[in-house]
Amino acid sequence: MKKGSYVCGTDAAMDAVGGKWKVLILWALYHHAPRFGELRRLIPGISEKVLVQQLRELEAIGVVHREVYEELPLRVEYSLTPSGVALHEALGPLGAWAKEHLPAAGVEIAHV
Repeated sequence: MKKGSYVCGTDAAMDAVGGKWKVLILWALYHHAPRFGELRRLIPGISEKVLVQQLRELEAIGVVHREVYEELPLRVEYSLTPSGVALHEALGPLGAWAKEHLPAAGVEIAHV
């Protein structure tokens, strides 16, 4: 996410969740509180490196919480913060718009 000023709130929000993976990470964390390996399996096609990078960026803006459990083997779980839940819920109308309008343009949307 870039630092500095934005033209409007939507501009800043789209920068926060921009890219291919962040919205899918938010979706997965909204429905689960998975460990890293499970999270990676929930998002087909994402590499370990990219998942780590995206999680760090989402944690830096306060929408993802990383909990480390000091046990053997080491366990790390991810979850959405209240801000992350609010962001996921704010994206809901955007998803509804896509399901309603994009099939007419030939876009197939999985019903998960």
